[in-house]
Amino acid sequence: MNLPLNRSIAILKWLIVLLPMAVMIGSASAFFLWSLDALTRVRFSNPWLLGLLPLGGWIVGSIYQHYGKSADGGNNLLIDEIHEPGVGVPRRMAPLILIGTLATHLFGGSAGREGTALQMGGGIAATFIRIIKPDATNKRLILMAGVAAGFGSIFGTPIAGAVFALEVLVIGRMQYDGLIPCFIASLVAHWTCAAWGISHTHYPINFASGLMPDFWLFVKVLVAAFMFGLAGMLFVWCSHRLGDLFKRHISRPEFRPVVGGLLVIGLYFLSGTPDYLGLGVLGNRPDAITLPAMFTSLGIPASAWLWKLAFTVVTLSAGFKGGEVTPLFFIGAALGNTLAIAMGAPIDLFAALGFVAIFAAATNTPLASTLLGMELFGAGNGLYLATACIIAYHFSGRGGIYSAQRQS
Repeated sequence: MNLPLNRSIAILKWLIVLLPMAVMIGSASAFFLWSLDALTRVRFSNPWLLGLLPLGGWIVGSIYQHYGKSADGGNNLLIDEIHEPGVGVPRRMAPLILIGTLATHLFGGSAGREGTALQMGGGIAATFIRIIKPDATNKRLILMAGVAAGFGSIFGTPIAGAVFALEVLVIGRMQYDGLIPCFIASLVAHWTCAAWGISHTHYPINFASGLMPDFWLFVKVLVAAFMFGLAGMLFVWCSHRLGDLFKRHISRPEFRPVVGGLLVIGLYFLSGTPDYLGLGVLGNRPDAITLPAMFTSLGIPASAWLWKLAFTVVTLSAGFKGGEVTPLFFIGAALGNTLAIAMGAPIDLFAALGFVAIFAAATNTPLASTLLGMELFGAGNGLYLATACIIAYHFSGRGGIYSAQRQS
């Protein structure tokens, strides 16, 4: 008889913790996105900054070496702490990852933003945990909510953010006990980020499927999804192997970004374009190869996805800070653009499919990736989006960019 009352009290207690935490995470995401945009434009105006990438990497690497301690574990530390709460997530994680990621983008490293958002969310959640001192179960849920808030606010996708935090922990099994706190935190953080005046990138997609899918188009989607899965597997394999090589041959962690920075500069001269540096969302000229351009342009080089993969793998494997997800969006959309032209399919649809499917393949999160696609591109193409994500996930193998993921 008192069940509804008890549940209401439990939700009220969660709100007391989650609302201020989510507001802080959403505000941190807003500041990060604003700073990232500003520093990217500074780099566009000062292309010589790329020459300082090795020095910037050494400085950030030295800071982490002397002051980072366990914070250098990044997203994998968060996942481990959610599985088995131990020494805790250090408070320094949030400011360190923010500084490190902004430095990476200022000097031209190819990295994303989701890793920063998740770690800022986890760091802020850890501060609340130290204040309220919850038991192990609630500590775990608060960390999950911090991850959800970071993801939902950084991409403007609160539903996908909540489901990502539930799905990413164990491959093939959802963690439904955190559904309510993760959804509340993700939604409030997203609203907070928007309230600061931050707008997210719009990706133009005009294709709309009917009530019944076109048979031959569906076959083409299946073929493309298989390719997205292989591309995701390639990204994961290259990232882990190159990371191991850096660790095996360069014992001092602060020197790995120096070598990596030199390699990125070499890739820049080999590719002949600055378009694979940085996030890949903004361009410094009308014909730049950017993520939004994948949805409309017929002039994207067929090798664009592979160049971006190489730039990103080198940057992150060497120890530069940032995330993998936005570069994965770029890689997937570029490959989708190329496959659409080759198969005579809608470019905007296949760019959208690649955008989310390679994310599903590399992170083992097909449900969150499908919802991400629906939030960004509309639910009308949900069948194609779900098909691409599920097939890509299936053919990508069991590995992923987060080594701390557990197997079900």
